[in-house]
Amino acid sequence: MIKVTFLYPNTEGSTFDFDYYCNTHATLSQERLAPALKGFAVDHGLSSIMPDSKPPFHAVGHLLFDSVEAFYGALMPHIEELKADVPNYTNVEAIIQISEVKIS
Repeated sequence: MIKVTFLYPNTEGSTFDFDYYCNTHATLSQERLAPALKGFAVDHGLSSIMPDSKPPFHAVGHLLFDSVEAFYGALMPHIEELKADVPNYTNVEAIIQISEVKIS
């Protein structure tokens, strides 16, 4: 199992529309990446380690696939559409990491 993680940095002047991301972009992504997409989760940053501190990321999106090949096979036919939707919810570029899940 692999996890594709999208981290949206909470930098000076950055914005993030959670309502749009969770209710529109997430639905679009799930529809386009099906049936290869095996799981989907969104984290909303609350703080860093110190109480009342600014979270390093607005949001973190997690997508699960059986393999890297399954991810790219599902993504590539829709990559332009999904990328074009990004300005509708944020003005920051996501940091993307592909990982192998070792413990779940």
